[in-house]
Amino acid sequence: MVYEVDPIISMEQKFSVLMSVYKGDNPVWLKEALESVFAQTVKPNEVVIVCDGPLTKELEDVLAQYSSKIILHRLVKNSGLGEALRQGIEKCSYPLIARMDSDDISLPDRFEKQLLYFEKYPDIAVLSGWIQEIDGDSLQPIAIRKVPCTDLDIKKFIRTRSPFNHMTVMYKKSAILDVGNYQPFHLMEDYYLWARMSAKGYEMANLPAILLNARINSAMYGRRGGLKYFKSNYAMSKKLCELGLISLPTHLFNMAVRFCVQVLMPNSVRGYFYRKALR
Repeated sequence: MVYEVDPIISMEQKFSVLMSVYKGDNPVWLKEALESVFAQTVKPNEVVIVCDGPLTKELEDVLAQYSSKIILHRLVKNSGLGEALRQGIEKCSYPLIARMDSDDISLPDRFEKQLLYFEKYPDIAVLSGWIQEIDGDSLQPIAIRKVPCTDLDIKKFIRTRSPFNHMTVMYKKSAILDVGNYQPFHLMEDYYLWARMSAKGYEMANLPAILLNARINSAMYGRRGGLKYFKSNYAMSKKLCELGLISLPTHLFNMAVRFCVQVLMPNSVRGYFYRKALR
């Protein structure tokens, strides 16, 4: 099935934006991220920001500039993205929630495109889109990360990789809560969430359009490698088996490929691999 959006649909659905901030975030980038939210062609009804533990003065100063436009929920200590988003979901007031990272830049019509899609296809539970990866400082384009668009292709793709660009998702709060919300899972809180939603039969989609500029750097590729990251991938693959999404032979094949890329491959080569082979 090929999904199309009728641009004359009226958008009446209310929605929240959910963001998590922690002390390591860049205050300049946070301000740019917030500006991209408030410059949208369709404005959110609320913006919920979870402060994941104590923040720096610079970050607090940025948040203070938007005090009349945002709702803050503070965690006493840094608890990780999964826990921050789990609590943030519960704090959001509206049936649709758009995720936003604290260092990315949403394109001006991102929310408009996603709302139009939800109105035309009300059975969809999760919707993301493509991203333009950019250099963190120069903002120069690096690569486009495309993801499969139809529900069928997404459910095939999920057997090997996460089928969504997490920072662009918009989803139904009721569906997220139905499968148990975000749960702790090192660097894979979102992938585990999508897997549970897929196993429960929720319909998913991606827009074949760039919705957001995502900052990346060499450190990101470092986080996607090493024994600890491989162990998280191994645990995730086991969950896919338990959920009935993949077979044991697929699990073993996936792990063989990941071990080569995430453990044996040097960081510089891994970066090239992610930019070229997985785009």
